[in-house]
Amino acid sequence: MLDKIYQPAEIEPRVRAEWERADAFKAGRSDRAGAQPYCIVIPPPNVTGSLHMGHALNNTLQDVLCRFERLRGKDVLWQPGMDHAGIATQMVVERQLMENQQPDRRALGREEFVRRVWAWKEESGGMIINQLKRLGASCDWSRERFTMDEGLSKAVVKVFVALYEAGLIYKDKRLVNWDPKFQTAISDLEVVQVEARGTFNWTSGDPEQPFDAEALAKALKHNPSGHLYHLRYPLKDKVPGYDKDYIVVATTRPETMLGDTGVAVHPDDERYAALIKSNAKVRLPIIGREIPIVADEYSDPEKGTGAVKITPAHDFNDFEVGKRHGLEQINVLDENAQLNDVPPPEYRGLDRFDARKRIVADLAALGLLEKIEPTTHTVPHGDRSNVVIEPWLTDQWYVNAAELAKPAIAMVESGKTNFVPKNWEKTYFEWMRNIQPWCISRQLWWGHQIPAWYGPDGHVFVAEDEAAAKASAAKHYGKATPLKRDEDVLDTWFSSGLWPFSTLGWPDKTPELERYYPTSVLVTGFDIIFFWVARMMMMGMHFMQEVPFRDVYIHALVRDEKGQKMSKSKGNVMDPLGVIDAYGADALRFTLAAMAAQGRDIKLSTQRVEGYRNFATKLWNAARFAEMNECVRQRGFDPSGVKEPVNRWIAGETERAVRAVTEAIEAYKFNEAAGAVYEFVWGVFCDWYLELIKPILTGDDEAAMSETRATVAWTLDQILKLLHPFMPYITEELWAHAVEHGEKRENLLALSQWPALSGLVDAEIDEEIGWVVQLISEIRSVRTEMNVPVAAKLPLALPNAAPVVKERAKRHEETISRLARLDSITFPKATPKGAAVIVVGDATAALPLGGVIDAEAEAKRLGREIEKAESDLGKMDAKLSNPQFMAKAKEEAVEEARERKAELEGAIKRLRAAVKRLETVS
Repeated sequence: MLDKIYQPAEIEPRVRAEWERADAFKAGRSDRAGAQPYCIVIPPPNVTGSLHMGHALNNTLQDVLCRFERLRGKDVLWQPGMDHAGIATQMVVERQLMENQQPDRRALGREEFVRRVWAWKEESGGMIINQLKRLGASCDWSRERFTMDEGLSKAVVKVFVALYEAGLIYKDKRLVNWDPKFQTAISDLEVVQVEARGTFNWTSGDPEQPFDAEALAKALKHNPSGHLYHLRYPLKDKVPGYDKDYIVVATTRPETMLGDTGVAVHPDDERYAALIKSNAKVRLPIIGREIPIVADEYSDPEKGTGAVKITPAHDFNDFEVGKRHGLEQINVLDENAQLNDVPPPEYRGLDRFDARKRIVADLAALGLLEKIEPTTHTVPHGDRSNVVIEPWLTDQWYVNAAELAKPAIAMVESGKTNFVPKNWEKTYFEWMRNIQPWCISRQLWWGHQIPAWYGPDGHVFVAEDEAAAKASAAKHYGKATPLKRDEDVLDTWFSSGLWPFSTLGWPDKTPELERYYPTSVLVTGFDIIFFWVARMMMMGMHFMQEVPFRDVYIHALVRDEKGQKMSKSKGNVMDPLGVIDAYGADALRFTLAAMAAQGRDIKLSTQRVEGYRNFATKLWNAARFAEMNECVRQRGFDPSGVKEPVNRWIAGETERAVRAVTEAIEAYKFNEAAGAVYEFVWGVFCDWYLELIKPILTGDDEAAMSETRATVAWTLDQILKLLHPFMPYITEELWAHAVEHGEKRENLLALSQWPALSGLVDAEIDEEIGWVVQLISEIRSVRTEMNVPVAAKLPLALPNAAPVVKERAKRHEETISRLARLDSITFPKATPKGAAVIVVGDATAALPLGGVIDAEAEAKRLGREIEKAESDLGKMDAKLSNPQFMAKAKEEAVEEARERKAELEGAIKRLRAAVKRLETVS
C-alpha cells in the first residue's frame, strides 16, 4: 500500500539504488543489440565544480531526451565525464597548500605538484557527479571519462601532432589575454567585463599659471580606472593648414603610451586632413620616439578627440591597426604587469597602476596633460583571479582556426548539423566567418603538457613522445642531442573539443565509435557556442570527416523570479541541491522543463517549484485513489474495446496526450511537452475523469465497475510513461507499487515502452463528455463570478433542450449535480426569470440566482473591479507605448509588462461577461 504522504526524500535514494542495481542506463544492453543507437555527450563539468541551476537545466533537458528515447526502444548512450579545468584546479590545490602552510608549487617542483593535484582529484574532485545522480541523470556511469585520463590524453597528443604536421598548429608572437596573477594566457570565456566609472575631473587650467602638482596628486589618489586622459603629443614639424603644434589623443590607459608606435585618425576627418596629407609625425612624450600619424577607419571621429594612440603590443584593436600600417610592436610590461626594461630607467619595475599615476603626473608637469574626465567603460578581469587582464604580446601556440572552420561552416549551411532555435546559426556563422587564430597554450602545470621539445638552438621537435622527439633531433643534428620539453600545457578547450569521439575510444577504432558517432544531439548554453560547439565541429570534421552531432539545442539562462541574472553579489542564487532537499528532484526538474521555452530565459522561483511539488502530490494521491478502489492492471487490456462513454473518452484523451508530448519532445519544445502532460494529468485525469467515474465505482454495475478499474489502471500506466522523462523518481516508485494481477512488474519503468496509441479518439464521445465538462465548468465560473456561497445548492434549468441534450443531462445528472453543486435539473420551455444564462455548445442553461445573491451589490462590486483593471491596463499601455521605456528597459521588464497587459485584458473580458449575466438576474 502506498504511503499516505508523498515523501521524495525517502523515495529518491531507494529508486536511484534500484536503477544502479539493474544497470538501467548502460549502453549496449543485450536486449537492445539490434536497436537504433541514440547518443548524447554530456558537456563535461569542471572537476572542481558543484551543481548550479545552469547545470540543473542543462542536464534535466538531456535526461528528458535520453529517458524518452530509451522508452522508445533505442540503445541510448548518455556519455558522462569531467573536464580537468586547468586554472580552476591548479588554483584549488595552490590555495590548499597555502592554507596548510606547505611549500608553494614552485618550491615543490612540477612533478610533485602535479602528483598532489592528482591526489586531490581522486579524493575531493568530481563531487558534481554525485550531485548529477541526485538530480536523476540517467548517464551510463560505467563509462565515465576524464579529459586527462589515459585514453583521452592519447587522443590529445595525436591530434596536436597531426595538426602540427599538417601546418595547422604553429607558434607565433601575438596578443593574448594575460592574467598577471596566475601568469598565464586565458580564453575570452575566462574574462569578465567589469564596469568602471570615473569620479573626478581635472584640467590643466590657465597655461600662464604654474602647474598645480598637489591638486593633481590629490585627484590621482582615487582609483584611476574609469577616466579618460587627454594627452598632447607634439608634432615633429609645423604642418601647413593645421593650426596647432600638437595633436590630442584620449586614452583610459596612459601607462601604455610608452609603447605607442603610431597615432590614428579617420581618413575622412577634416580636422586632420592636413596631417594625413603631409604624412606628419609626432614626438612621443617622455620617450622622444618619432611615430607616424596614420589614416585608419578604426578611429571614430565622434569619440573623444577623434585621434587615438596606437599601441600594438598592448591592445587587440591596436594590434590589427599596427599590422595594417606596419607599425612596430613594443612591449613595455613584464609577466607581472610591471614596467619592463624598455621604458626609461625611472619607470622600470613600477606596477602598471602606479606607473599610470607617475606618467600622468609627469605629462602634466611637461604641460602635455590637457584634462582628465570621468567616463564609464568596461575593464576586463580574470574570472577567477579578479585582477585586471592585460592584452600582452607573447609567444604562444596557435591553431589555424580559419582553415579548420571552413568544413564546419559548410556542415551547418548544408543542414547536416541543425541549431535549435535556428536563430543561433547566425551567431555561429558570425563567429566562424570572422575567426581568429586560436591560442591553445597555457602557462600552467596542470593539464596536457605540449608535446614539443627544443634543441639547444631553439629548434622545435613535435612528437607523440620524448623518444620520437630525440630520434628526430638526432637526425636533424646528426648526433644525439639533449632536448628540453615545452613547459606549457594545452587550453582545456583543446581536449574538450575532441569530446564526442575521444570519449568513444578514438584514436582506436572501437565498436562504440562505430556505433555511437556521430552523436544525436548536443544540449548546451549559448555562451559556449564558439568556445566548445564550434571547436567540436572543427575537430570532428577534420579527424572523423563527419559532424559530431546532428542537432545542437541551445537553452537559455536560468534567472531569478524578477528576471535578473543570478549572482552571489546580488544574493539571488538558488542552490539546486537546497531546492531538491525542500521539494524533491522531480519538482525541480519539471519546473525547469516546463519553463524551458525556446529562446526565452527561465524566471525561476521557489513558488513555481512548490507548485510542481503539489502536482507530484496530486499524482501520488490519484495513484492511492486507484489503489484503494482496486484498480489493478489487467494483462491484455485493450482500451479500444471499452464500452462506458467516460472510459472511451479517457482513452481518446490519452491518445491525444501521447501525441502532443511525443511531438513536442521530438521538436525540443520541452515546455510544450511538460504543459501537455501536466494538463492531461491534472486537468483531465485527476480533475475530471476520476470524478466522472465515482458513480460507476460506487454503483452496482459489476461489468462497468470492472472495466472502469482496468481503464484507470491502464491510463495511469500511460501517465507514468509520459511523465517519466520529466519526473523519473515518483513515476518509477508508483510503477513498482502498481501490481499486475498481484504480481510485481517484469521491468523497471525506465526500461518499459513508450505509448504508441491510435484509433482511440471518438468524436461522438468527445462531444458528449466535453459537453458535461464544459457545463460544469461554466456553472462553477458563474458561481465564482457572482460570489454565490460555496454551500448553496442551485437549481439548473435547460430551457427548450433538444432531445440529445436531455439524454446527456439525465445520463450524467448525478455527476453534474455533485460537481456543480445543484439540487435539481429541469427542462422548462422558457428561461426562468432572474437567471444567469450560460451557453454550452448548442444548448442554453440557466441558473436562477434571485434570492441567492444581491444583484445590485454584485454589479457595483464588478464595476469597481473593472474600473481598477482598466486603470492598471492604461498604465501598462502607457509604459509599452513610451519610446524611452522600450529603448532603455531590460528585455525581461518589457516582457513582464506585456504579460501583465494580457492578464488585465483577460480579466476585464471575464468581468464584463459577468456584468452582462447580471443583467438577466436583476
